[in-house]
Order: sequence, then structure tokens, then C-alpha cells
Amino acid sequence: MMDIKRLRLPFGITTQIVALASLSVLLGVALVIAALMLFFDPPNEQESPAYGVVRVIDITHFVRAAKDADAVEGVLSGARSSGLNAEIVPLAALAQARRGDKDAPWTSQLARRQLAAQRDITVLNGVRYADGPPTQIIVQVDAERALVFDDVPRPSIWPLLLKPTVVVLIIIVFMALLLSIYVARAIIQPLSAVARAAAAFGRSPDAHESLTGRGPREIVQVSEALNEMRARIRNLLDDRTRMLAAISHDLRTPLTRLRLRSERIGQLELRNAMLRDIDQVSRMLDETLDYLRDDSKAEQLSRIELSSLLETICCDFSDVGYVVSYDGPERLVYECRPRALARAVTNVVENAVKHGTSVVVSLAASMDGAIAIEIADDGPGIPAALQSRALEPFVKLDQARSASGTGFGLGLSIAHEILKKHDGSIALMPNEPMGLRVRLSLPLRAAAPAATAERPAKVA
Repeated sequence: MMDIKRLRLPFGITTQIVALASLSVLLGVALVIAALMLFFDPPNEQESPAYGVVRVIDITHFVRAAKDADAVEGVLSGARSSGLNAEIVPLAALAQARRGDKDAPWTSQLARRQLAAQRDITVLNGVRYADGPPTQIIVQVDAERALVFDDVPRPSIWPLLLKPTVVVLIIIVFMALLLSIYVARAIIQPLSAVARAAAAFGRSPDAHESLTGRGPREIVQVSEALNEMRARIRNLLDDRTRMLAAISHDLRTPLTRLRLRSERIGQLELRNAMLRDIDQVSRMLDETLDYLRDDSKAEQLSRIELSSLLETICCDFSDVGYVVSYDGPERLVYECRPRALARAVTNVVENAVKHGTSVVVSLAASMDGAIAIEIADDGPGIPAALQSRALEPFVKLDQARSASGTGFGLGLSIAHEILKKHDGSIALMPNEPMGLRVRLSLPLRAAAPAATAERPAKVA
């Protein structure tokens, strides 16, 4: 049996919208016709727009057929009882109208034209009886008499239009609702799924959620391209992981052998120089592997006492002879990746102690709820023109800072990447009166009582 779920219309977004709009119009017309046939009765004789003209014609015929004055009065009485004010007058009593028929409303002019179209009806234009209103209509009966009608009764047009207008508006709203549902389900929902999948893959390349390829042709093509791109990127990440593991193993082994052999050298000065070079190469290798490694995304978020974490980092540097102090609240709970954030702060502090004699690590919460960690030193600082380059990988600003540092210049780059993965940012600014101040800005993810937070272990 054919799988119905696999059947897809190979139509694009434009084709589907045009087709749905056309079908909506046809369906709307059909619904309007059906509603008019089912819910609206045909207008009766008195609701017809020509009802007043027909009454004038009938009364004129009845008056002409009347044999005496009593019969004529009976016809006129019947006309008055039906709401049509009619009076028979001699032609000699008619006077020329002041402005002719120009001041008559268009409805009266229309009624005169309809009456004049009749073969046996003569409408007298440009005259008035007893200075009557402009709506007055005068029809000649014979050579001596005329019928004077104050106005021709006309039904109101609004009741005739109100019901059909309401029905048409309801049908239009219904069709628009159907089109909105289609747009929401067939276009917006698949696009939202594509956006969620792309965002999830950006946060974690290990996310295995794949797109189903539902929706119009263009969205299906985007979904298939995104799935293929995710597969290629995941393969590249796997290749990079294997390459890093191979580099780490193949380079650390000869370095270890060199260290062992160097320690057996009898000349103290040569041995110390070789050991320093080996330590420098090892640090550069560790720094490069740390920058290329992607461990921070694999680490789970957890609530910690951020103040305790920063105090631990300051104590670690103080224990080896550096002047590093902490300034901030005693307790501040924050949700983050503790190892990655500690690594970022440690890199910045390590960069600061290389170029300054005193370092202050401060912690504060801003008015908008964000967390700010600042590391200030009293070193030579970095010129404003070079501060943007300081965050780039493999860039060493030896002309701005002292040349005593070693490595590839990846400390601030690693911290920058970690802050971005926390949806934060890093900024370099001058410290007063001298030095550099690095601000690590973090969004306020969560706040909780300090008792529920995990107390971080001492970070080396």
C-alpha cells in the first residue's frame, strides 16, 4: 500500500499561495450565492425600487378610467391611505417653477425619467403646483387636469445592502482566516523548525535533531541543505578531534623524552636553558590545543557561587607570589559552565600578572541584571588602536605590552570564545591611572538562594 505520508505536492510557496487565494475567491463566491439563496427572500412588491413609479402609473390609469368626481376621489383616498399623497388639479393652476427641475433630488429626477419612458404617461417638467416642494411630480391626466404627487415613495437602500454586506464580510474574514492558518502551518511552522534546528546545532554540534523536510518546496530544499551542512560540519569536527588527539600524543611523547634526556645533562646552565625551552614549547602546545578544543560546549550548566570561584582563582595566583586580590560581594549565585568560565578568568588574570605588579579582580551586578567581572592591572596597557586585535587568535602585541610573555597570544582569544558561548562579551579599556582593565560581561541567567548553589572546587 502506498504511504500517504510520503506524498508531497511539488509546489513552491508562490504556487501554493496563488492556488489557495484563487480557491478562496471561488469558494467565497459560491458561499455568497448559497447564502443569498438560502437566507434571503426575494423582495416583495413594496420593497422594489420601482414600486413608487408603478403606483403613480396605476393611479393615473384609475383616474382616467373614473367616470365621475366621486370615483376620482375614491382613487385618491386609496392612494393617500397607502402613503402616496396625490391631488388632481386643473392645468391652469400650475405655475412655472423658479429654478425648473434643477433643484430636485436625483431620486425624483430618476422617477420622472422612468415615468416619461411610459407611452401613455406625460410628465410635466418645469412647473409647480402651489409652490410645492422640489420633489413634486406632476402627471397630465387629460387636456384639462393633472395629478400632483408630493413625492414618489422609495424603499431605503440600506436594508437591502446591509445583510448581503454582512454576509460578504463574514465570508472574507473566514477566507482570510483559512489563509492565515495555511501560512502559519505550511510556511511559518517549518521555518521555525529550521531556525530551532540551526540554533540548536550552533549551541551544540552534537545535537542529532534532523529536519523532516515538510512544507513547500523551497523550505524542503532549505531543510535538506541544512541537514547536509550539519553532517559535513559534524564530520569536520570529528576529524579535528582525531587530529588534536594525534597531535597531543605525537608531540607530547618526544617532549617527554627530551625532558628526561635534558635532566641528565651535567652542565647546569645548558640543562636549565633546555628545560625552559621545553616548558615553553609545552605551554604553547597546551595553549593551542586548549584554543582548538571545544570542551566548553560539552560542559553542562550549573549554579555556582561566582564570588567563591573568583576568590579561589585569586588565591591560586597569590599562592605562587603574585599580588592578586578580589573585590566584590561575598555571595553571588550564577548559572554557567564553571570550568570554562574559570578558564577564561584565569587566562585574563595570567595575562595581567605577566605585565603588571598588582591585579584586582572585581565582581558586580549592573542595574539591567547583567554580571560584570573586571580584571584590572597596573601594567603598560594596550593602545586603543590595537585593542580590537588583542582578541584575535595568534596575535601578539609585544610592542604594546612587555615582551616577557611567551606563547601564541591565545589567552584573550580563548576567553573571548568562552564568553561568546555564555552569550556574553569581553571589552578592553584603559585603567586609571595606568594599566589595562578587561571587563567580562555575562547575562543574568538565573538567580537562586546561595544555599542551593554548588560551591566550586579550587581551580588550579
